[in-house]
Amino acid sequence: MRKSNRTLEALRIRSALTGAVCVLALAACTDRAGSESAGRQLDSAADKTEQAAVAAARKAAELADVARDKTRAYVTSPEVKEDAAAVKNALKNMGTAAVSTTDDAAVTLAVSSALAKDTELNATRIDVRTKDGAVRLAGPAPNAAAKARAGDIAKAVDGVATVDNQLVVSPG
Repeated sequence: MRKSNRTLEALRIRSALTGAVCVLALAACTDRAGSESAGRQLDSAADKTEQAAVAAARKAAELADVARDKTRAYVTSPEVKEDAAAVKNALKNMGTAAVSTTDDAAVTLAVSSALAKDTELNATRIDVRTKDGAVRLAGPAPNAAAKARAGDIAKAVDGVATVDNQLVVSPG
């Protein structure tokens, strides 16, 4: 395929140059005495054109081979392999972070739902935040027993690793 493309390109160049030479030859043919000389000049120009086209095709093929070899060397270089590994790790870490965020949101929802079932706690005023399974409770509690119970409720939820109970006892 590559050889036929080079041959086709060489023929196109040869045809273009031959056409230009023919135009010059026709202009020179107005002088009958110089027609024999013009014929020789035309043949010489056609030969030179053919040689130039073949040389250009060879040079193009050589440059294509060099480009292919350099591309192959770049793609298989240690730097490209390291970059590909770094991208792979970054994508993997992003997936892990997305799962962790989803898990934390589910834990927060479960803790808030469990706190809402306690009639003494006002769950709408308790701020629940979760990070990597660590739950933080903030807001008011009507008494010390309710504060402790809120911590116990949170600890009982699946996925909770630790509870930081920052509820403030404020009766009323």
